[in-house]
Amino acid sequence: MGRLSFFKEYGGVLLGTAVMAASFNLFLVPNQIAAGGLSGLGVILYHLFRVPVGLTIFLLNLPLFITAARLFGFGFIARGIFGTAALSVLVEALAFLPAITEDLLLASLYGGILMGVGIAIVFRFQGSTGGTVLAAQVLNRIFGFSSGQSLLLVDFLVIALAGAAFNLELAMYALVSLFVSSKVIDFVQEGIGHRKAALIISEKTGQIAERILYDLDRGATILAGKGAYSGREREMVMTIVAQSEVPRLKDIVRSVDSRAFVVLGNVHDVLGEGFSALDKQ
Repeated sequence: MGRLSFFKEYGGVLLGTAVMAASFNLFLVPNQIAAGGLSGLGVILYHLFRVPVGLTIFLLNLPLFITAARLFGFGFIARGIFGTAALSVLVEALAFLPAITEDLLLASLYGGILMGVGIAIVFRFQGSTGGTVLAAQVLNRIFGFSSGQSLLLVDFLVIALAGAAFNLELAMYALVSLFVSSKVIDFVQEGIGHRKAALIISEKTGQIAERILYDLDRGATILAGKGAYSGREREMVMTIVAQSEVPRLKDIVRSVDSRAFVVLGNVHDVLGEGFSALDKQ
């Protein structure tokens, strides 16, 4: 790992943990919202026994990282230990931040948004903050669940404990915060700029592809296909366009072949020429 890459990755993990720490101190901890994870358990222990949240996060993560070291390798674990330590320190260092609101719904919503952004940044730079975040990454690696879905799955237990320690209403707000953060994680990781994939079946695929290339300035691929009912050989055009370009694409297809069959679907995080550079991901 080059020096620039080293500072980029660890700097990204540090930024993500700073955003997470701000979420704790501005919204979650003051309002007793334990939105899952070892950090959520830290919120519970803080309000029951006044154990510092950062200390709980650090101590409970030690055995988890020792176990995970063999599964993920040293580089990942090193960033994970760094992220865990950074979050533990930053939660305490930013404890001076005042609570922005005492409204539980606002605190759960905005705390979840800020937490999701922070975790997504950490994931983006191949880091971890341990606890259920690391467990979510294991589920993502093994079973292919999205990061947000995995985190939502493994955090239900802590929310149940929050309901027992505080009350069911606070547990319900914690679930709202967890749901919001899981959606934000997937949203940030998949990319803000959603794209549309188009599959066009026509007798005039060459003309349509040419119009896409020169009128939309987008790439296109002609695929070979075969009708299941007719058995006829057919050609299809596949292209990726921005959401704002969909009306123009429809006009192009309509003007060339009004009888064409068009399938449009949402895609995320498109990499390659004309979109995000693959080597920067």
